Amino acid sequence: MAIPVIEIKKLTKIFETQKENVTALKNVDLTINKEEFVVLVGASGCGKTTLINTIAGFEKPTSGEVLLHGEPVTRIDPRCGMVFQQYALFDWKTVINNVDFGLKMKGMKFKERREIAQQYIDMVRLQGFENVYPAQLSGGMKQRVSLARALANNPEIMLLDEPFAALDAMTRQVLQEELIRIYRESQKTILFITHSIDEALLLSTRIAVMTSRPGSIKQFLDNDLPWPRDAAVQLLPRYLELKSAVWGTVQEEVMKTAGLLK
Repeated sequence: MAIPVIEIKKLTKIFETQKENVTALKNVDLTINKEEFVVLVGASGCGKTTLINTIAGFEKPTSGEVLLHGEPVTRIDPRCGMVFQQYALFDWKTVINNVDFGLKMKGMKFKERREIAQQYIDMVRLQGFENVYPAQLSGGMKQRVSLARALANNPEIMLLDEPFAALDAMTRQVLQEELIRIYRESQKTILFITHSIDEALLLSTRIAVMTSRPGSIKQFLDNDLPWPRDAAVQLLPRYLELKSAVWGTVQEEVMKTAGLLK
C-alpha cells in the first residue's frame, strides 16, 4: 500500500516585484509516496526550483499547501535533506568535517559523528579523501561530499536540485549510477530536478513533467524500466517509448516558453 510522504495541494506561488507580480507556480498537485524516486522535468523557468524550495521550507506558498506526513510545512524541516547544483561546501573544512557538520550542530559526540561520517564517505566511495579540502577535489568529488553530508543527517526525504548539471558527461553518468546504488541501499524517498529526460529515465520510479510558467504538473509517467539500471538501459525499446512520451510533452512546453506555440 502506497504511503504518502509529501502532499502538495493547489500550490500557488507568486513573487512580488517592484515592476510586476510573477506567478511561478499555479495550482500544483503532487503526491510523493514512501521510497519513491520522483523526477521533475520541465522547461527552464517553469518553477521546478521554486517548487522544491517550497517543499524544503525555504519558500512559503502564496496559496495552497505542502504537507509532510499530513502536517503543513511551515519551516525548514530536518526530515528533508537538500543537495544543490552548487556544492555549498565549507571551503575551510576537510571532507570529513563537512560531512559531520550537521551531526556536530546536533550536539553529537565526536566519536559517534565521525563513525557516521565515515560510513557515508565510504558509501559515496571517497575513502582516502577524508582530510582533503574542497579546493583539492574535482566537481564530481565535491558533489559526492554534498551527498554524503545530506545522507549523514539521515533525512527521510532527499531533495536534489539539478545536482549533476554542472558536471561533464562522463562524471555525470558515474554519479547517476552511484545515486541509483545509494537509493537502492538507503531506501530514501527522493525528489530530483533535472532538465535531462535521459537522466529522469535512468533514475526515477515516476516522472512528473511541468508546464511552462506558471508551472503546474502536466503529465505523470510511471517508469517501469527494469532495475538495476545503468547506461545499457538506454538500448531497450521500452526506454525509447518512454523517452518519446516525455519528450512530446516537454517539447510542447519549451515551444510555449520560446513563444513558438500558443
